[in-house]
Amino acid sequence: MHVLILGGTTEARRLAELLAPGPAGPAGPLPVLRVTNSLAGRVSAPRTPPGEVRVGGFGGAEGLAAWLREHGVDLLVDATHPFAGTITSHAARAAATARVPLLVLRRPGWRRGEGDVWHEAGSLTEAAALLPSLGRRIFLTTGRMGLAAFADLADPWFLVRSVDAPEAPCPPRMEVLLDRGPFTLDGERELLRRHRIDVLVTKDSGGAATAPKLTAAREAGLPVVVVRRPPVPAGVPVVAAPEEAARWVREAEAGRGLPYY
Repeated sequence: MHVLILGGTTEARRLAELLAPGPAGPAGPLPVLRVTNSLAGRVSAPRTPPGEVRVGGFGGAEGLAAWLREHGVDLLVDATHPFAGTITSHAARAAATARVPLLVLRRPGWRRGEGDVWHEAGSLTEAAALLPSLGRRIFLTTGRMGLAAFADLADPWFLVRSVDAPEAPCPPRMEVLLDRGPFTLDGERELLRRHRIDVLVTKDSGGAATAPKLTAAREAGLPVVVVRRPPVPAGVPVVAAPEEAARWVREAEAGRGLPYY
């Protein structure tokens, strides 16, 4: 059975590890899956998961559907970033076209806690529109993609944290911090203090690796602009943990059958 994982996330890597061949049990060797991990190639030096790896796009939904057919893919798992909305939409269309069962693996979003001062936004553009009324020293943690939404804000100063260096257009007054999570609470506290941050901007990516910034902001009483994640296409099954996705794959492997989207 051939499983294609649209990956690039911690959850995708964990799923690939769970599906990798393990030691033989009392009934003999475990069935061996063929697992292909697809990485978008937007991050330099990605952490390579076990299994086959391909890098780059497919050419839209039609290209992905053709790839699924050509390579005999039996199951498709979309374990991309919660904000990779275009890829998720393409995966749903491709799975329906190629009649391949699709599962979306999405870590749960963050939840507002007592003491949080959150301002929700539907997009990066909406987030940028909120900033002039909230503060002047912005900690921007939305990644290097999409900085154009903030490029017209000439007055605020931005601390931009991302894994790779951003490309223009960017805010005119900014400092770039190249770093990769997980981050510690003490480290986030010190960063907010050292840079005199008065507003945090983040996407609702979920997960524990970058959550300490929210705790640090809450402790400091800072407003946080939270960009809502795009919805998963209607009718597509969603699980929150790699273990659930691995169970879905193993059930299909056992011949129970799964409906295609």
